[in-house]
Amino acid sequence: MPLSWKDLLSRKLSLFKARNSELPRICVVGVGNDLRGDDSAGLLVARRLLAVEHFKNASNLLILEGGPAPENQTGKLRAFQPELVLFVDAAHLDESPGTIQWIPLESIDGMSASSHSLPLSILACYIIAEFDCQVDVIGIQPAQNEIGTELSLPVRAAVDEVLCLVCELLKRL
Repeated sequence: MPLSWKDLLSRKLSLFKARNSELPRICVVGVGNDLRGDDSAGLLVARRLLAVEHFKNASNLLILEGGPAPENQTGKLRAFQPELVLFVDAAHLDESPGTIQWIPLESIDGMSASSHSLPLSILACYIIAEFDCQVDVIGIQPAQNEIGTELSLPVRAAVDEVLCLVCELLKRL
């Protein structure tokens, strides 16, 4: 049985912690468009992480609202020099709305909710080459992403689930 996104994220962060004597430098980038309902899932995760008091002064953590053009955040990434960039984004996974999956980089071509100005796969390759870091993607299956719609209940629950685990794991670092 393949590992769940929770297990994969937990293992990834545990490896970083075990490998480094210093705290690992981790960047979480929420991707999406506020105007397109469930496409805002990644942005909501980032915004809620930014509101967590524990993370406000963490020198090893950078949380970014990437919006529909996360490539505009590369200057902040360059200044931060992350070891890991974790994108959270709505993604067409051919699953039930609210399904959360760890998306291998080789699978992200064409999986985006299509509101981005640059495909996430190209941005991920650039970040890996430019900053010599790892890039991972957590995808949340949207129910809809039409302009002017609200976040659906299954995606709202998925946002809460991702947020809870990411908070728990980052606090352990």
